[in-house]
Amino acid sequence: MLLLIDILLILFGFLYFLIIGSFIIGWKKIRKPLADQTPHSTRVTVIVPARNEEKMIGHCVRDIAAQNYPNDLLEIIVIDDHSTDRTAEVVQSINYSNLKLIKLQANPALNSYKKKAIADAISVASGDLIITTDGDCRMGRNWIRSIVNEYESTGNKMLSAPVAYFEESSFLEELQGLEFMGLISLGAASIANKIAGSCNGANLAYEKKAFMEVGGFSGIDQIASGDDELLLHKMLSTYEDKVSFLKSEEAIVYTHAKPTLKEFIAQRKRWASKSTKYQNKNMVWMGLSVFGFYVMMLISLLMAFFNTHFVYVFIAAYLFKCIMDFFWVIPVAHFMNKVKLMKFMPVLVFVHLFYLVYIGVAGQSKQYEWKGRMVK
Repeated sequence: MLLLIDILLILFGFLYFLIIGSFIIGWKKIRKPLADQTPHSTRVTVIVPARNEEKMIGHCVRDIAAQNYPNDLLEIIVIDDHSTDRTAEVVQSINYSNLKLIKLQANPALNSYKKKAIADAISVASGDLIITTDGDCRMGRNWIRSIVNEYESTGNKMLSAPVAYFEESSFLEELQGLEFMGLISLGAASIANKIAGSCNGANLAYEKKAFMEVGGFSGIDQIASGDDELLLHKMLSTYEDKVSFLKSEEAIVYTHAKPTLKEFIAQRKRWASKSTKYQNKNMVWMGLSVFGFYVMMLISLLMAFFNTHFVYVFIAAYLFKCIMDFFWVIPVAHFMNKVKLMKFMPVLVFVHLFYLVYIGVAGQSKQYEWKGRMVK
């Protein structure tokens, strides 16, 4: 039994080494964007689905309206998803000629409200390039210009772009900021490696025509989440060489980490719920391998209370994971100018063992709460 635990830990540790190594290589593969080619001619529609975002939606929309991009080529559509606060009133108070507010119509049979909101906005959008973000996000003045420059330079059908946490004011938020950089790296590297991995709908761009050609959200519209990742998988299956990650500091969108542990766990459970819908078997096996490594580390930690052999086994595995995760995340930390968060890596590695195993199981729940609404 003891030998079996050692063997399984070594096996899953080796798989973890290969997986993290592929992420490190994938991130390095991504080229820097070409120099800005002006003038730009692409008509852009920025879509902002929003539910109960009265505190942040004004900042978000004003950031978009103030972009260093021609006003006659920019349209902003905010979709109010049955907000119970003043979200709609805040949007209506903003003076911008190309701003539209759409109120999502009630539909008792609807499960994926966000996909419905985005699809409704796309159906009336005048832009050839759709960019989605969230109502609680902030962005710099060259955000749209950097995305359009990459789109016009490459002709790609979909561009995933970076998202980062900012204004972290607590230890919990700093840990989230560090972990989130790893998630962004995972998504970027997976795209570079031509694996249908992950992306973030808070900063995602795609051709309206391409969205229509893959059938929009058809086939994934019954799933509450996945307006970003599951759409990415559809795009990659049709346009494998026309999907990329934009590694540009000017393209970064900023959002806040969750202020409480309860909100953080709920968010991660929602994200984990999409994993069972992945069609790409490589991504599924990668997820299971990482999960297996964490489980074996937890088992070795538990066994350490009964057998001193496993004290050394766990310490070795823990140090191995610290080293691998450090080399995985440090390039992204430099890119996002958040190297100061790297000092929390030893803590995050230990916490990961417990919370990711829990999330891996709890995330398979058929129902979860999102902004006061039960979805599945």
